[in-house]
Amino acid sequence: MTDTAQRLAEIRGGVPPRRHNARTIAALTGNPGCTRRAVLDSAGVDKPKLAERIGFPARFGQSRFAITRGNAFEAQVKADGGVELLRLVAERLGVPVPAGASWTDLGGDEDRPERSRAALTAPGQGAALFDHPLLGLDVAGRRVHLEPDLVAARLGGRFHVVEIKSFPVIDGQADPAKVSAAAIQSAVYVLALRELLSTAGGDPELVSPEVVLVCPRDFTNQPVASLLDVRRQLLVLRRQLDRMARIDDLLAAVPAGFTADPAADPAALREALSTVAARYAPDCLAACELAYFCRHEARGQTAALGRPVREALGGVDGVDEVLALAAGERAPEPEQGEAAALLRAAARLRADALAGNPS
Repeated sequence: MTDTAQRLAEIRGGVPPRRHNARTIAALTGNPGCTRRAVLDSAGVDKPKLAERIGFPARFGQSRFAITRGNAFEAQVKADGGVELLRLVAERLGVPVPAGASWTDLGGDEDRPERSRAALTAPGQGAALFDHPLLGLDVAGRRVHLEPDLVAARLGGRFHVVEIKSFPVIDGQADPAKVSAAAIQSAVYVLALRELLSTAGGDPELVSPEVVLVCPRDFTNQPVASLLDVRRQLLVLRRQLDRMARIDDLLAAVPAGFTADPAADPAALREALSTVAARYAPDCLAACELAYFCRHEARGQTAALGRPVREALGGVDGVDEVLALAAGERAPEPEQGEAAALLRAAARLRADALAGNPS
């Protein structure tokens, strides 16, 4: 075991690392500047258990009803060897619906990585659908196997990742947050599939950055397909994975003896976590299990008001400091000059509005 691997094992308490999946890898891209999350995820810490142990349990996740509904919709779309799915994908891509496309289910436990590699890299240009392929990515120096519940469609000699989701498209519009999450997760699969082709001597560019998203239409179970361009998400994902690959640099800033072992004393865990820099933002609440602890920790800080506020007030960390600068009660530091001017202007506009005076 390398020194880095030993250090990461000590951080998580010596228990087996928690396995990544597309959701956890995608969540890394949501807050790439958070050292705390990068270290914990690199170590494979069980963040849900850690959050419960320190008294700030996570409050997100799918209900059983949503999971059951999603499974039923997916089974419906994939029925009859994916005939309906193939039609949806072909029509959305603007190509003729091919006849006689093959359907290969790569699920199961035996030799799944080898079967997935053989099937996806085999010579041939014919139309094909590959269900449950096992893909992989390197995350912080560890090989992570992704078990996607998706379909890789090969049409016209190119691969398209197909994501089947149960959230509805109503009057041509879907929940933007859910679409964004689906795009990031799909980018994980696109990157993994490209890597698979590349290591097999193939052309990674044969994997299209356009993902086919299949959802229920309106309030029915009738499926509708949409295209998502995930080029931007791919760039962010690569950048964050590269950052995690430099885990030695991050560990250099982590105090010796730091632990995130969920079995440790809660007070000691909270104190230890506070020694590793976090980058809290309100949207962390939907993606990170430690978000409620970080929100509590960030109370009174501009970070708690969201990334736009934090970025607009760069160099001004505390809300009390913001108010003092806005009121002219303290002189700004040299790097705070621009933010202080904006705050004083905003304070004057607010005062004028409250007094009923046009500015």
